[in-house]
This record gives sequence, C-alpha cells and structure tokens, in this order.
Amino acid sequence: MPGWLPTARPRGGGRRLLSTDHCKGVFHIKKRHDFLALKPVALTAAIGIGLTVGAYASEPSFDCAKADGSVEELICKDAELAALDRKLSEVYAAALKRVAEEGYEDPRIWQRGWVKGRNDCWKAQDVRACVEAAYQHRIAELQIQYGQLEVPSPVHFACGEMDVTAVFYRETDPPTVVLTPIGPHEGDDQVIAFLSPSGSGAKYDGSNASFWEHQGEAMLSWFGKEMTCKKKGD
Repeated sequence: MPGWLPTARPRGGGRRLLSTDHCKGVFHIKKRHDFLALKPVALTAAIGIGLTVGAYASEPSFDCAKADGSVEELICKDAELAALDRKLSEVYAAALKRVAEEGYEDPRIWQRGWVKGRNDCWKAQDVRACVEAAYQHRIAELQIQYGQLEVPSPVHFACGEMDVTAVFYRETDPPTVVLTPIGPHEGDDQVIAFLSPSGSGAKYDGSNASFWEHQGEAMLSWFGKEMTCKKKGD
C-alpha cells in the first residue's frame, strides 16, 4: 500500500491536502505527512460548536439556548442537521484524541474556519442544502485525514503527462475520492473530491480539481489542465 495514502500527520511540513469552504467557492490548503499505514481512531466538541450534548436525540451538540445566528437556529430546528452536528462532534473529538496521543496536526485552526464557512451559509440560495453539504464534507474530510476509515485499495490512472492514484471512499456521505499525483509529480498537492450530480458516470468535484469516470473512460481536471485518463493495467 503506497505511503502517500491520505491521512493527517504529525506536525511539520509535507504534501498539502486541499478542501473547500462549501457554498462559497473558497478553498483552504491543509498540510499533511505521508503515512505508511492508517489506524482507526476515535473526537471532543467542535470549536464553536460546543460540547454540550442535549437531552434529546434531536438536539445538536451545542446549547440551542445560546444559538448564534440564523444558521445555528436552523440547525436547532432541523433534526437531520442536528444529527449531522452530533456526528461531526464525535468525529472531531476522535481527531483531537489522535492529536493528543500520536502528535497529529491539530485540526482546531481549520475547524474555526469551517465554523465560519458554515455560518456564512445564510448567504446561500438554499441555506439548508449549504449547511448539510458543509457538515457532510467536513465529516468525510476528518474521517479520511485522521485515519478513521479503512483505506480502500488505490486505483492507478495514467492521465497524459501525469499519473495519479484515486482512493475511493464509498462509505462516506457523500462518497469521496482522494486524488494523489505520483511519479515525477509526487509531492504535489492532494485533493479530496466529493461525488456530485452527473448526467452519466461518477463525477467528483474538489478544490481546483474534478474527476469523472464512466464505462472505463476517465477525465481529470487538475488545476486548470484537462486530461484523459486510462486505468493502469487495462
């Protein structure tokens, strides 16, 4: 299993992992180390999302009496969004535990930025959809970066002048792919991309990259470059 399979890493330099501020088109850059193996992990409450677990299953992880702004008020009124908030709180707590026990990069600075982005969903045309996507994507990012999921076998694609591995996480919601350049381009940024609606095939969109696959054909858009891909071994 290649050492560049996605996860967060102990503090320091390394390959960057890109993700998005949902519904805004603003991108954050995250650093990571290369790991030879991933282990499942356990995370305490999100920054700005509070630690209080409500008495009722429909409540989010934060105290609704102290809800700050229209987005948090919406979460308090929506059982599905509240459930996503509790799920994120669990996943985030597991990531913090890994930071404490194994020296992984602290996710708190990125969590603060994520909370701001989630709260900015009030500007979106469909506020609820924006909030839901923000939670789903952040949960998947943390699960992948902090080794909380079993790593699927990577699929190797030759895309013109660049080879990439694609690691497809079917168990995240939505399904996710991590795209990693290899060969001469090894060390370039990784991208986490999320399954998005497509007329045909499976299309994944991420920060500055997208990947589309259908009936053996694949296309990669990578930082403005469009490439046709062929699965290695085919």
